[in-house]
Amino acid sequence: MALPLSVIKKYMMLKRVLILITIFFGFCAKNQAQNIRIILGPDEIALNQAFTITVEVQNDRIKSIDNFPEINGFNKVSQSSSSSTNIINGKYSTTQSIIQNYVPINEGTIVIKPFMITVNDKPINSPGKRVIVGPARQQQRRYDPFSYDPFEEFFGKRQPQEFIEIKDDAFLALTIDKDEVYIGEGFTATLGLYISASNQADLDWPTDISEQLADIKKKITPSNCWEENFKITNLNRKSVEINNKRYGHYKLFQASFFPLNNETINFPSISLNMIKYKVAKNPSYFGRSRQADTKVFTTKPMTVTVKELPPHPLRDQVPVGKYYLGEEISHETLNTGQSFTYQFTVQGEGNISAIDNPTVLESADFDFYPPNIRQNINRSNNKVRGSKTFNYYAIPKEPGEFNLGDYISLIYFDPYEEAYDTLKSNFKVVVTGESKKNISISSNDLGSFYNLIDIENNKLERINNESIVKLIANIFIIVLILLTIFFIIKK
Repeated sequence: MALPLSVIKKYMMLKRVLILITIFFGFCAKNQAQNIRIILGPDEIALNQAFTITVEVQNDRIKSIDNFPEINGFNKVSQSSSSSTNIINGKYSTTQSIIQNYVPINEGTIVIKPFMITVNDKPINSPGKRVIVGPARQQQRRYDPFSYDPFEEFFGKRQPQEFIEIKDDAFLALTIDKDEVYIGEGFTATLGLYISASNQADLDWPTDISEQLADIKKKITPSNCWEENFKITNLNRKSVEINNKRYGHYKLFQASFFPLNNETINFPSISLNMIKYKVAKNPSYFGRSRQADTKVFTTKPMTVTVKELPPHPLRDQVPVGKYYLGEEISHETLNTGQSFTYQFTVQGEGNISAIDNPTVLESADFDFYPPNIRQNINRSNNKVRGSKTFNYYAIPKEPGEFNLGDYISLIYFDPYEEAYDTLKSNFKVVVTGESKKNISISSNDLGSFYNLIDIENNKLERINNESIVKLIANIFIIVLILLTIFFIIKK
């Protein structure tokens, strides 16, 4: 039995409405899942307080995130994360956050410019703000639930508990991978806290750890060095072995330094205040079990000797490091006047930022134009490595076979071999065609003077027109005298 046409129309209309409702709620759910925001810290903080930038994602997890911005007036320090789950009226929601801490350097007003962070492949913008940094405030004492006896208020004061100190098996160390370097040669300094796996003492991070680390960075950084900071943001524990003994290593600071002169580099003793708990001598079920105290860890001073480079005409200009050449060329066979591109890439270990342009020989064979430069720096495994690429645009002007190594090169000093070396191209370019060395002259417009050479005569003429100048000057003076007499008589 066939359904009436009116029933079929109503059914189709109802189906379309249901589809639209499904799409609408699906769109809302998708927007809810992609709710990402950037939360900035307070407008006013104290000099010894941290400012925070928080990236919060609701109903999703943070799969990828860019680096947080560098802010003038702040030191970027530790980073933390948090997550929460809520069930309200049967509705399930989650929130995940990553918090970046910043420590102010001085008092005053700090302007945070608008910035963008890409979270889960989605750019999130923040308008920035102004933050007023005031004087340092007294830190509140850290609450320790184990140091409070709730039964004292009920039963009254009892005999004071005696606490004893347990010897800790930990130390703070500043390690230098080289105690003698050349000018421009890098060395890495690492500050770490080592806690033995068999340590029985109860140690904890203090509330002002960010401020302490900012102050330590100022003391460690030499004034006569280029710094490549490894930017430690999380105090993560790593298991290491020292003299057949296991330790938990917390890396607090790490940077590679490249001396700019031959002054000896002195690292002073560095101190770090940690929380160390004393334990009750006669612990009871109702009494306090521990008492907070301060433990100061101190490093030994360190010295790095800096040596002059061996004699060389360019020793004040050459880069220092262990470098290799990587190169690419667009054409190895071409005609005169046909342009090509050539990439000269310096890669290896050293101060990549200090590598200057390679030396390009001026010749009638090629025109080399100033290069486009791109560099990449990688700080890992206690080393600074990377590459710097010089992309040249060139035009051959003479036919023949040419070794590019004769025209472009880079001299550097290898501190491991203690010798100078040169990076040269291995490409050979074959150029055919007619000579183009005079094309630049013929292509220029030499002006109307040269265009009139063929039609002008070569008769010598006197160019001394002194008599004409005198005549004109006399006529001008007479006219001025007559005008003066006329105005006097008229007045």
